Amino acid sequence: MRFSTIAAAAAVASIAEAQRPANTSVCDYYTTALLKNNTAANQYTVLTLLVNTVVIGNYTKPNIPGITFPDVAVPGILAPGTVNGTKVNLLSFFDGSLASSNRGGSSGVAVNFLDDGGAAPLMKNLPSNGQTSNQYKLLTHLYQFFGTALGCSQQGMTAFPAYQGVASQYQVHKFMALNYAEVSYFIQNVGLAAASFGVAMPDIQAVATTLTNVFDKRCGPPTAVIPSAGPVLQSICITEDCPEAANSTCSSYAAVVQPSAANGTMSSNGTSSGNGSTSGGGSGTSGGSSPTPTSSGSSGSSSSTTGAAPRNAAAGVTVAALAVAAFFL
Repeated sequence: MRFSTIAAAAAVASIAEAQRPANTSVCDYYTTALLKNNTAANQYTVLTLLVNTVVIGNYTKPNIPGITFPDVAVPGILAPGTVNGTKVNLLSFFDGSLASSNRGGSSGVAVNFLDDGGAAPLMKNLPSNGQTSNQYKLLTHLYQFFGTALGCSQQGMTAFPAYQGVASQYQVHKFMALNYAEVSYFIQNVGLAAASFGVAMPDIQAVATTLTNVFDKRCGPPTAVIPSAGPVLQSICITEDCPEAANSTCSSYAAVVQPSAANGTMSSNGTSSGNGSTSGGGSGTSGGSSPTPTSSGSSGSSSSTTGAAPRNAAAGVTVAALAVAAFFL
């Protein structure tokens, strides 16, 4: 991905005056820089701020004496964007417009992951209004996943639980058929969100490079992102335009199936809603929930595509309005 925009933003200011020590994780270092005490609760707060900003864009700027945060525009992944001239709109993966969530079958099902307040609770530094919704599970799993990826040393405590989702991000996202621009847009928003909170450019680039190499290349070999789970398939970018990973194992990935538009079909573990989305609890780290984890996908080539559906399926007006409002607050 291109780092020029993020680099320009990060160059404005950084909350850290010195370079992060090699033996201190990104999570530990910036939790201390932002909130002084490197506790599980503070780490969870930092991850909440980061992830919520990635999802809905700029909505808050911490008021910490002695720290001036840079003005970095973060659109958020719910807002449409463009990557290298390619238009991206990820909202339909989250609002139940597409049958793209993996519930263990041979094709995706529609799940509304914005079913518990949409952007409104995120603006209050919360994952959702309640604790039983698809939205709650999605956002809390994102906090937990990035906490592990960024090396939060206090994670696993009551205040910041260990990751409770599926370790294989390929399994989570396999029915989304994400392309290079779509995954790159997500990673770009992670970098911009980090820059908006004063994270130094070398740290942003290191994290973005890891995310790109592990998730934004097709046919990636099994990789241990969640240490306790061991090496599992992680490629999220699986279409032909995705760069092929080093040491690729394309035979471990199933043929790409484009998600279809939601049609009101009931899933096996949720009740159908009017727009075809299910109300059963979701899991995973993105707009798709997951089956029982496996160490590899079904064998087959990743080059073919079937069942294509338009990416710009109708989106919920209320959710879209909240996302746009969050961007301009």
